[in-house]
Amino acid sequence: MAQEEDDIGVTIIGYAFFFNYFEGVCLMEKIFEPITIKKMTLKNRLIVSAMVTRMNNLDHTITGTFESYHLAKAKGGFGLIITEDYIINPMAGAYPNLPGLYDDKFIAENEMFTTKIHAAGSKIVAQIYHAGRQSCSMSVNHVPPVAPSAIKSPLNAVIPHELTIEEIKEIIRQFGEAAYRAKAAGFDGVEIHGGHGYLLHNFVSPFSNKRSDEYGGNTRNRARFSVEVVKEVRGQVGEDFPIFYRISSIEPLTGGLGIEETKAIAMLLEEAGVDVMHCSQGSDVVNIVIPSSIANKALYIDNAAEMKKVLTIPVIGVGRIDDPLIAEEILCSGKADLVNMGRASIADPELPKKTMHGEHDDINHCIGCLQGCMFNGVSAAMTCMVNPSVGREDSCQIALAEMKKQVMVVGGGISGCEVALIAAQRGHHVTLYEQSNKLGGQWLAAVVPVGKTDFASFTAWQKKQLQKYGVTIILNTAVTADLICEKAPDVVVLATGSKPIIPSAFVTDHEKVVLANEALLGKVSVGQSILVIGGGLTGAETAVFFAAHGHKVILIEMTKDIAKDGALLPKIQLMQELKKNQVEIHLETRVLEVRENGVIIEEADETKEITGIDTIILAVGVKSYNPLEAELKDFSGEIEVIGDAKAVKNGFLDIRESFELGLML
Repeated sequence: MAQEEDDIGVTIIGYAFFFNYFEGVCLMEKIFEPITIKKMTLKNRLIVSAMVTRMNNLDHTITGTFESYHLAKAKGGFGLIITEDYIINPMAGAYPNLPGLYDDKFIAENEMFTTKIHAAGSKIVAQIYHAGRQSCSMSVNHVPPVAPSAIKSPLNAVIPHELTIEEIKEIIRQFGEAAYRAKAAGFDGVEIHGGHGYLLHNFVSPFSNKRSDEYGGNTRNRARFSVEVVKEVRGQVGEDFPIFYRISSIEPLTGGLGIEETKAIAMLLEEAGVDVMHCSQGSDVVNIVIPSSIANKALYIDNAAEMKKVLTIPVIGVGRIDDPLIAEEILCSGKADLVNMGRASIADPELPKKTMHGEHDDINHCIGCLQGCMFNGVSAAMTCMVNPSVGREDSCQIALAEMKKQVMVVGGGISGCEVALIAAQRGHHVTLYEQSNKLGGQWLAAVVPVGKTDFASFTAWQKKQLQKYGVTIILNTAVTADLICEKAPDVVVLATGSKPIIPSAFVTDHEKVVLANEALLGKVSVGQSILVIGGGLTGAETAVFFAAHGHKVILIEMTKDIAKDGALLPKIQLMQELKKNQVEIHLETRVLEVRENGVIIEEADETKEITGIDTIILAVGVKSYNPLEAELKDFSGEIEVIGDAKAVKNGFLDIRESFELGLML
């Protein structure tokens, strides 16, 4: 009987947790549990990792933009912020505009920076590093990069200079002096970057270290440089100052590091004086270091768990931990002591505060697109697709408008939703019209391909915020010029998007021919054997989607490249998926004719026939759709055109443009 009562009690507690969580008031206990490292106490276990911002000056001084970017995360409640790489000498950087700690002149400005972070309630650690063979020293200072051996990085065309023993000792000294300056500037600790194919990693890795002296060969020798750096740093900063070490736990390379050897190296580093092991992964293979949406959540966390088996110091887990619920699970399962939420902090710097207050639906989640934070095509500095204010925290404040306007937004895709939201946040009275029965536009199809489910988070977040800020949403309504004139808004924003391009050689009323978006959304049936025409991002993703679902897929592209409109790192993984799912690819190929059982193509100046095709999916691009602007010549109000209706572009640029218009209304 007692056992039955216990079971009932457990069941009641379980139901209470379930209902409380989905009511939005669940307390995540582990992520908000303090932890003390030396004399530094963190208020929670949520870490902002070092990420290259490209926000600093070429003379390696920090900027107000750099400060504001980090300050937003401190105000948002993150327990610890780890800055990007502070270089230990002028030629140590992989990028030209990294911050520096190689001279005492940098101490004062960084002391002001750390004071601001502390006032906002967070701790801050300076990452110090030398990029080794990835250094841009040749292009900036006409000095070749350095490495343990004269073997060039896959990311750098220059063969590096092989360091002498004397030069190694000099770099060890520079690490120690940079750490001393970090302490003098008020940082709460330092993180020595020993991963990602940088100099210390070059030495520990058998892939890049071919030395035959005391710094090469066996595991202990290859770890010697890192161990000596840690000891030098400890000697410079004293016993109470925390030393973090970022290590690459695995190298996905033939002849590279495996987890067991890395665990042995980590043990040596702990013995030398490291207080926290930051368990990253990868080397010069960038898509391993920074996984995109196509990768699993927390995909490298088992490496951290392996580290914990042999270390007594705390371990930080990394690898697409972009949701506080996953962070809580990792801590509860004991696989890590702290969690790295770097890119999640870019998408929403207030993630910890929102989580603590149970405002889970208000979190703007990272979608893993890597478009703004990596290579955004707009500026060198980091930004974010779902959070365009990143890198412009001071200049993009959403302030109440002096004059409240009636704003009518036509089109409920991501562009229309974004401008409607920002306008509403500024106090305008906003009505959003959408001709279909749901918001999202073409973004609804964009979330369907393999590895892009997280993209749906942005649409869900937009809907929640539109409701929160009082935007009136009218669905199933095709807006006409007469309706606009009847409503007479002060501003009409045309966000009517784009329409698929259908080449004259094709007709969609042919039973074999369908459009990519219709196929992805399940609006049309497709056969077992599919031919996708168009190898841009949409076509390539469509091909992978159907191949992964058991279809035989052929992909045809007129140019020499697949997905050339895609972001660099996701494209690498997309190409891997095309190969994995055995998609047959024909480049520099044109479809000349659709026949009953297949198509006629022109490939390498030769005409061929492909037979046995059940369905042809068109993905040859889109064109702007903006029929209303020409009909509003007599409209007295302000007319704005945004998104693809203005010019076809990717989602990153659409959102950014809409955000900026919202700020100007």
